[in-house]
Amino acid sequence: MRIQESELILTPEGKIYHLNLSPSQLAPIIITVGDPDRVDMVSKYFDTIETTAQHREFKTHTGTYKGKRISVISTGIGPDNIDIVFNELDALVNIDFEKRQVKKKLTSLDIIRIGTSGGLTPDVKVDSFLISAMGIGLDNVMHYYDKTDKIFNRDFAQAFINHMQWNPDNSVPYAVDADKNLFKKFSSEKTNSGITITNVGFYGPQGRVLRAKLRDANLNDKLTSFRYKKKKITNLEMETATMYGMAKLLGHRALSMNAIIANRASGTFSKNASKTIDALIHYTLKKIAQ
Repeated sequence: MRIQESELILTPEGKIYHLNLSPSQLAPIIITVGDPDRVDMVSKYFDTIETTAQHREFKTHTGTYKGKRISVISTGIGPDNIDIVFNELDALVNIDFEKRQVKKKLTSLDIIRIGTSGGLTPDVKVDSFLISAMGIGLDNVMHYYDKTDKIFNRDFAQAFINHMQWNPDNSVPYAVDADKNLFKKFSSEKTNSGITITNVGFYGPQGRVLRAKLRDANLNDKLTSFRYKKKKITNLEMETATMYGMAKLLGHRALSMNAIIANRASGTFSKNASKTIDALIHYTLKKIAQ
């Protein structure tokens, strides 16, 4: 079936609209970062850079690192941007742009997030590395898609909803596991693992109060006291669960690597966040090269 121009939007040069990339410019291994400036922090370690592209907050460098072809792409902030990026990454490898048809043979990508996050409990130390074994999404992106029963951990999500006394006016939380093979490959004695909350905002949704009061003043206390089969929530950010959901839905592999630069329990923030992020970049590239 031919995909209409209004659904698969291409530039006059034949590139996917938001990412501004052609299929040949995308590598099979992808690093995602939120901040466009962090693309350069990653690609400065590449041995070669063959492609640079940018449209709005979506910036891409494709090159090689120790023989591995890698694309590093900035997503901006939030689950809504993940919906754009993952659909367009999938289109680049699994849709024939000339015929506007899904290819008969599908390609799976490895997509690794290098992001920042805030710890929720005192044992999640500032400047440490945490790999998300599971993401709990508080957004509604995944609820627009069909066949999510195959990828959601319904029991875990329901236990979370019950514990939080979840406001029915909010989106229904969902839970998705990381890709097991990527999780195993990137784990080591230098990393912790945890369960990551993916929020839809930075202030109210993450329990921050400046001037606007919260509807649930005990939001973060409930998050830190949640337990399910001896598992607890470790950190907060804004992309992981949607990444895991979209990747599994489209047949790709995803993993979220978190640089813990704040701890909400202790009220502390990293004294050198850039150094911590750079160290996580080094660690991730080393694991990719292996």
